[in-house]
Amino acid sequence: MKVTGYRSLVTSHDWGRPVGDANGVVASGITEVPILILETDSGLEGIGLGQHADIDRVFPAVEGQDPRAVPALYDSMLSHVFKSGHAGLTYGAIAAIDMALWDLKAKMAEEPLWRTLGALDRFVRGYASGLCYGLDDDAFDALYARWAERGFTSAKIKGGKDLARDIRRLKRVRGILGSNTPAPALMLDVNESWNRKQAIRHLAEIETAGVDLTWIEEPVRRWDAAGLAAISRAARCAVATGENLTGLEQFAPLLDAGAVDVVQAGSVWGITHFQRVAIAAHVRDLPVSPVGYDGNPIAHAAAAAPNMIGIEVQDMNWPIGLDIDQEIADGGIVLGDRPGLGILVDEARIARDRADGSWTSGAGPHRRPREAGLRLVPEGPVH
Repeated sequence: MKVTGYRSLVTSHDWGRPVGDANGVVASGITEVPILILETDSGLEGIGLGQHADIDRVFPAVEGQDPRAVPALYDSMLSHVFKSGHAGLTYGAIAAIDMALWDLKAKMAEEPLWRTLGALDRFVRGYASGLCYGLDDDAFDALYARWAERGFTSAKIKGGKDLARDIRRLKRVRGILGSNTPAPALMLDVNESWNRKQAIRHLAEIETAGVDLTWIEEPVRRWDAAGLAAISRAARCAVATGENLTGLEQFAPLLDAGAVDVVQAGSVWGITHFQRVAIAAHVRDLPVSPVGYDGNPIAHAAAAAPNMIGIEVQDMNWPIGLDIDQEIADGGIVLGDRPGLGILVDEARIARDRADGSWTSGAGPHRRPREAGLRLVPEGPVH
């Protein structure tokens, strides 16, 4: 079997609520989901999810190749663009192809990808994460109550602009998940919106308020190894980061500096990337945690990682036109038996029903505000 071509399409995900973080909120709750369909000479097709606008730069590295050689093809794609670099959109394209190749490899074996990757169990422990910054208190409570009904005992909230609000919401979600466990795991994600001294002060105040925080996520800029290490030394909670790092070379300075306690990997960066990040963390006796994405494709790799502490689960519904063989239950993800990633794409429905909406809107979370890391006083939420 050889890779012969690809098709790209975009569907939409209606979250049914505003979604975002301290950097911004998509008020409509409708976002885009890019889909890559990798074609072969046998007619079998592989599915990859995630932004791949730069695919023409890397596709020649896999064209005509046997899709079963996934790790070698991943390295071939990196080598193909080594002079100009592989970050940003280019890495997204590499990841989407990599995901589609793994999907093909498992389909050729006629088994779900979690089996191909050597997982013992189809269940993947998760934590609830509602991208909840733009919700008022009533909507916030209702959302996490739905997670509690699905058996979740851990949750992450979005904050970073008003510490009193963050503490109040951490206590609210602790009470909601208290129906499932006497000691829920609580995480706070501020999406790089603090500077290092703010982080140390704010974490001390959270502790004083009686909140046992499991981890603080991206308290400062993703590359600030010295700052992250200082925060890790000063705080009782763990420092989690890594979702926006592309390639092991970007993780190395943080790992060497002791700047990360929970090593995260963005689900949009593909299967092979997650595997290598997990191994790098495992060598240092650190847990790894995949950041959530539509359809949870990295859950298959997470199921096989020996140091996986929990996968972020962001929603209970699928994007338009995607049928995904998994269930959100028992505080995590239950993967199915459909071959590959378990994703079926209804292209006709996508063409008919897709709605307009984008993460990259001016008010959304993908644009860093000028005030991030520079606020002297609390700032209220964006609605």
